[in-house]
Amino acid sequence: MTEDRYKWIALSNTTLGVLLATLDASITLIAMPDIFRGIHLDPLQPANSFYLLWMILGYLVVSSVLIVSLGRLGDMLGRVRIYNLGFVIYTAASLLLAVDWMTGRAGATFLIVFRIVQGIGGACLLANAAPIITDAFPSHQRGMALGINNIVGVSGMFVGLVLGGLLAPIDWRMVFLISVPIGLLGTVWAYLRLEERSTPRKAPIDWSGNITFALGLVLAMVAVTYGIRPAGGHATGWGSGKVIALLSASVLSLAAFALIEKRVPHPMFRLRLFRIRAFTFGTLSTFLSAVARGGLMFMLIIWLQGIWLPQHGYTFTETPLWAGIYMLPLTLGMLIAGPTSGYLSDRFGARGFATTGMIGAALSFGLLMLLPIDFPYPLFALIIALNGLSMGMFASPNRAAVMNSLPPEDRGAGGGMNQTFQNSAQVVSIGIFFTLMVVGLASTLSDTMSSGLQAHGVPAGVAQHVAALPPVSILFAAFLGYNPIQSLVGAHTLNGLSPADHAALVGHSFFPQLIAEPFRHGLHAAFTFAILACLIAAAASSLRGGRYRHGELALRGAIPRPEEQHAR
Repeated sequence: MTEDRYKWIALSNTTLGVLLATLDASITLIAMPDIFRGIHLDPLQPANSFYLLWMILGYLVVSSVLIVSLGRLGDMLGRVRIYNLGFVIYTAASLLLAVDWMTGRAGATFLIVFRIVQGIGGACLLANAAPIITDAFPSHQRGMALGINNIVGVSGMFVGLVLGGLLAPIDWRMVFLISVPIGLLGTVWAYLRLEERSTPRKAPIDWSGNITFALGLVLAMVAVTYGIRPAGGHATGWGSGKVIALLSASVLSLAAFALIEKRVPHPMFRLRLFRIRAFTFGTLSTFLSAVARGGLMFMLIIWLQGIWLPQHGYTFTETPLWAGIYMLPLTLGMLIAGPTSGYLSDRFGARGFATTGMIGAALSFGLLMLLPIDFPYPLFALIIALNGLSMGMFASPNRAAVMNSLPPEDRGAGGGMNQTFQNSAQVVSIGIFFTLMVVGLASTLSDTMSSGLQAHGVPAGVAQHVAALPPVSILFAAFLGYNPIQSLVGAHTLNGLSPADHAALVGHSFFPQLIAEPFRHGLHAAFTFAILACLIAAAASSLRGGRYRHGELALRGAIPRPEEQHAR
């Protein structure tokens, strides 16, 4: 097969694989109410919050933990071999998820387990897609190719929201079943047409490094799930003994990992790659931008589903789908800016595009803070489109610059390291943004809830009991597109109210108006953090140096001098 033909086959197949892997990270967010109704489990009951969180986080956690190891395994055994195996695992897990026959907590456990298996397949795809593209394309075209692949992957997070909203109301199983025929196509296509263009270098597996790294990340991410839940009479659990113990154990495990990686002859995590300035600052920028982007997705879902859409006449069962549709300008902005900036970065370097993109993203967060909670949609659409354009302008050149900086034999490990920071950032963003929102809600929600319920005839004792419930329950309700008033107040109390008060409490307006002001406080805190993350990412991006492509210059085991980086 000719070089020119093969590179487009490699790009198209790996882009399909990355799209599936990232789409499945978000498709369940919108489909969650239908999934839990399908297995007859109430996600708003405090005892079931574990299942809710791990349906969201299980896929992200396992992909974050395994990507570096699977990228390194690709360097050792062949990138195409591990990538192809990922398609098989992903497709088989998707089929098993679609045939879950159990209900209740057993059904939820089944889904969590095979979401984790699906995440293993997704990690194989994500860890090796960029190295396969980098092997297939010449250096002067990698920005364009990696730009298309990366931005389709990032956009998949938002496409998944729309797809989940479309499929789940028909049948929740379709959320998983849709991946099966596409996965089969990708599997057969990959096995028949992809070629191993790397030179596998067999080496002993760094078991001690793999175990300590996986343990450290898993402990940290489990701590996040407990940290955003109430504990000890506090709105969040970050000060609880359990969370402190988990975080301490995580730090110790990761410290042990760092020591091991400095001493073993064949480390999983190639720490020496951080001597390459373009790689180090590109990876730091990747992490910070992903934290901001992950937080944006969660905040917009809550804003649209819990407040804006119900205020504009949509029923709570309709809001998941329409939230995805109303967020499409953001996705379109990414799809426009990503490939374009990737192509231009091949000619002019990544630094200017990536830095400007992060500054533009910070500006868009500031503009979102200026919007009223009940905003005019055209203005909202323009602002999130600006955010999409800015994120796309950053993501493609940054990814290309990171991959171009890596020596060929380390592209799997280095690409996996970069992807690990990106995936971990999404879990970190859940912890940070949910915590900021819970704290913001806790400051004013209780009094607002109590007075609002009593104004519509709910007895003071019942109103105060409901108001004392943890804010995270209200946040989950808004996130899932539920109207929680009926379940929180109870049918017996609601039936004793006047028809007007009953209709008002369970209607479109009461719950959104109730949480609008407390939500605004939390939203501003969350977006302020996002602005800071974007500005630090912009600063890190500007420090990456000019264009540096491994292969034009040999990796010397130190940060390349400015005159060696073809600065522009």
